[in-house]
Amino acid sequence: MKKLIRNTAVALVTVIIAIGAIVIIRTLNHTPPPYSDVAQVNIQLNEAKLAANLAAAIRFKTVSYQASKGKQNLEFSNFIDWAVATYPQLNEALALKLVNQSMLYKWQGANDALKPILLTGHYDVVPVIPGSETKWQQPPFSGNIVDGVIWGRGALDDKSGVVGILQAVTYLLEQGFQPQRTVYLSFGHDEEIGGRNGAGAITALLKEQGVQLAWSLDEGSFVFDGIFPGLDALMASINVAEKGSITLDIVATAPGGHSSMPPQNNAVSDLAKAITKLQDNPVPGGLGGLSTEMFDNVSRYMPFTMRGLFANQWLFGPVIDQQLSASATTNAMLRTTTAPTMLSGSVKTNVLPIEAIATVNFRIHPRDNKQSIEDYVTALVASDTISVRARGGINASAVSDWNAKGYADIAQSMREVYGDIAVAPGLMIAGSDSKHYGQVADNAYRFNPFILAAEDLTGFHGTNEKISVANFAKGVRGYIQILSLIHISEPTRLGMIS
Repeated sequence: MKKLIRNTAVALVTVIIAIGAIVIIRTLNHTPPPYSDVAQVNIQLNEAKLAANLAAAIRFKTVSYQASKGKQNLEFSNFIDWAVATYPQLNEALALKLVNQSMLYKWQGANDALKPILLTGHYDVVPVIPGSETKWQQPPFSGNIVDGVIWGRGALDDKSGVVGILQAVTYLLEQGFQPQRTVYLSFGHDEEIGGRNGAGAITALLKEQGVQLAWSLDEGSFVFDGIFPGLDALMASINVAEKGSITLDIVATAPGGHSSMPPQNNAVSDLAKAITKLQDNPVPGGLGGLSTEMFDNVSRYMPFTMRGLFANQWLFGPVIDQQLSASATTNAMLRTTTAPTMLSGSVKTNVLPIEAIATVNFRIHPRDNKQSIEDYVTALVASDTISVRARGGINASAVSDWNAKGYADIAQSMREVYGDIAVAPGLMIAGSDSKHYGQVADNAYRFNPFILAAEDLTGFHGTNEKISVANFAKGVRGYIQILSLIHISEPTRLGMIS
């Protein structure tokens, strides 16, 4: 018996040592790939002029309201006139077509046999939240430049992208650059309300003309600084897909009556139980496909312990899933998210409602679809007193190829501008005009080449939206590098000019 125990203990220790050795070896091998052939660029730009142009763009109140009656059309027309006047060389070299109030430029390439590409952004912005104006450190449409920071609505979303592209193309024209592929530039006027009359109309026009893009690059993710949990290095997350969405009404019904004689259960209490059940049972998700690729790339830049977890998912998978699901940022990348947003019930304080409604918004992961989410929710909460009604929505986009040349060009450009940073395919958890442009593109990427830190997040659709002059200039260099890589071959890189 003692011998059996001793042999069992020896075998157990041997197994533990073997597992430990495997874990350590896999962790040591889980490192960033070498990029010895990538040299950082030295592009000289007039940063003060860049900043002044972005500041001027911010001063146009090109606000998209959900109700069209609030729109100030003159502000949109004035922005277009400003862009034409401010970039005369670009407007002389490229053909401009206005599609409603969206701008579509065509930069003719030297080789018509090559599929064109599209760089796009939107110049409309969301309204400033009424009553929040005093919370801004600088007036939201001032475009003030204070201590090297440009302030105002659109500084991040997305006039920096529009002006950055205009600046990059102007720089390349001044260098005598001629693209091999035709390049389209599109600047939407209604992205914040769905883009139907802007990007949607431009997509229809491109379809009509028989244009099929090799790839498109829209707004999306950024070069993250301190946002990704466990990662100290900069990370360029190039989104290769975006979530869809569906809004469902969870409806509870009951006989109603006077509040002085409440039954044990009524519509409100039944509805509360249904919402609690939804919150306690999130849509199944986890690592797989795009998520696995993203975390595999990013984790290579993490400290040893974190690298060990991701290098050995066969052993630590449940731990990883639990940790990622606990963070709102990473949880949204793993699954379709559930967000109750609106409630309605009785019309009077002493009247029991005959109907209580909770409106719930789901952001659909590419592994799911509208019908599967409606079916999941119905199976989870439906009963004799609870029903589910769909308000409509849109499925997630297709997942673009992160092994394609377009993705590789964007990734290389970011390393040439920012150095040896983490680059990974990502999932856009919001929406963009790529839901339209993706219909005429082999691959649709969503990425802004600017740095985004944690303190910048509240600026998106919130208060104190801003970008530093140095950060904006870095992003312009990023666009220059991306555009200079669109040759079928690259014997000369304009980005190396000093």
